[in-house]
Amino acid sequence: MISNRLSIYIIDMPMALQEIGGWMNRQVVDDYVSYATLCFRLFGDRVKKWFTHNEPIVPVEGGYMYSFHYPNEVDFQKAVQVGFHEILSNAKAIAAYKEMKQDGKIGIILNLTPSYPRSQNPQDVEAAEMADAFFNRSFLDPAVKGHFPEKLVEVLKNEGFMPRMEEGDLALIKENTIDLLGINYYQPRRVKAKEHMPHPHAPFMPNHYFDPFDMPGRKMNVYRGWEIYEKGIYDILKKVQTDYDNIECFISENGMGVEGEERFKDEEGMIHDDYRIDFISEHLKWVHQAIQEGSNVKGYHLWTFMDNWSWSNAYKNRYGFVSVDLQKDGKRTIKKSGYWFQSVSEKNGF
Repeated sequence: MISNRLSIYIIDMPMALQEIGGWMNRQVVDDYVSYATLCFRLFGDRVKKWFTHNEPIVPVEGGYMYSFHYPNEVDFQKAVQVGFHEILSNAKAIAAYKEMKQDGKIGIILNLTPSYPRSQNPQDVEAAEMADAFFNRSFLDPAVKGHFPEKLVEVLKNEGFMPRMEEGDLALIKENTIDLLGINYYQPRRVKAKEHMPHPHAPFMPNHYFDPFDMPGRKMNVYRGWEIYEKGIYDILKKVQTDYDNIECFISENGMGVEGEERFKDEEGMIHDDYRIDFISEHLKWVHQAIQEGSNVKGYHLWTFMDNWSWSNAYKNRYGFVSVDLQKDGKRTIKKSGYWFQSVSEKNGF
């Protein structure tokens, strides 16, 4: 398992920096690196596994594409610039860490959503490759390989959305790649070839190159609106193994949010969340399969240890091994899944 780890940034832009443009402003890249360097200096004797960003695509999608996060803009040019500056800040932080010659490792945590085509028709396959380039490889390739995917760069050039760069930026990104990779996996992305051309005056979006595909019969978490596809965690690990030099990695997040869990509470107050046990065990089976086939995956972490507050839905969906009773001053009670996972950890299996 991964221990003594710290993620430096996860969507928590200080307001003073957001007011000057947030990740749109290159100055924020340098401010971030100064902050990261201070963290390295203060805690490097204890923290041996650092992560520059957790889910860096979320500020891109939420803030500048789909408007579910501040500053709630719909501007693909800004989205590209924000993404580039995040990757640049990742490389600069890695360079600073290496310069300090501390005896740890530094990486990044990405929420990877594998793209599956509706069929093996070449147009469906191309649609899935485009979705993968936009949402996975846009951060995975520069972080691990040191360069952006050619397919994505070609689209940005053709559509007129290349980011502003300074001389030496690409070389710096190439020279400062990660030591280890955190993988957050929740759901797959299923796509098909475009069936209707987008409105010519609508804002540009990645789905100008593909349409979503609702696969018949798919298993769903109805509370979150996400498909449950356990094999997706294996497919990600195998792709990292074959296409990304089998870099050291771990599952940093995987979990199932459920609304109204109190209805599964017994007389002693314990929640019997057998659905979560099934969810975790089926994912662990596929992680184990990947390990048996040579994947360099070192651990698995559930999101999350206890029911947590979310800025998008407060406590609506519960994810934890431990329940938090808001009606009883936040009383903590271990769920059935928590005792089950304790047994799995002690026995190293189930």
